[in-house]
Amino acid sequence: MYIVKDMPKEERPRERLLSQGVKALSNEELLAIILRTGRKDLSVIELSKNVLYHLETLSDLKNMKAEELMLVSGIKEAKACTLIAAIELGRRLSQKVVIPKKKIESVYDVYYLFAPEVAHLTQEHFMCIYLNTKSEIIKSETLFIGTVNQTLIHPREIFRQAVKISASAIIFVHNHPSGDATPSKADIKATEQLRDASLLMGIDLVDHIIIGHFECYSLKEQKKYKI
Repeated sequence: MYIVKDMPKEERPRERLLSQGVKALSNEELLAIILRTGRKDLSVIELSKNVLYHLETLSDLKNMKAEELMLVSGIKEAKACTLIAAIELGRRLSQKVVIPKKKIESVYDVYYLFAPEVAHLTQEHFMCIYLNTKSEIIKSETLFIGTVNQTLIHPREIFRQAVKISASAIIFVHNHPSGDATPSKADIKATEQLRDASLLMGIDLVDHIIIGHFECYSLKEQKKYKI
């Protein structure tokens, strides 16, 4: 634990961070928390100032190597490594990682995305794919797991999630453990009920696709596709 001599406890960086929030701290105080301790003849605040004095601007700290930091009096290998690691973590957090959204353009897109996950299962899994206006996947999740012969589907749960994430459209997917993707009477009835619910909610029901073994069935197109 770092100790700052002759400084009231409530004015120490860590205590100020807890009581006033991190934005209230100066650069010296933030560095002091990372460095944790000073030396017998040098407080951690003074050590932090020493580091900053070696910089023209704070942003120069981003490019400093451990060897350069160790030239600062009071900074040895452990503290230099701690600072470098903290800087790198901050850099990674500041980088905006853009992951391209997967776009659904055909029955095959659905099959190849979800067959590896559900085609081999011994129980029916009912999944929802929530889409934006560009037919890009916002989210997909398994909502219901039934028996081999029946899946219980609750429109309330499906559309509550769609509204929550502002989905414009939805695709239903479930597997047939038998491997035969042909829809049952229950599948057809459930799809009709879900279609009616989607009309009431103003959310487009794109399709309901059944995944079997190397085949799938589009209830919208009433057509089986062999893979």
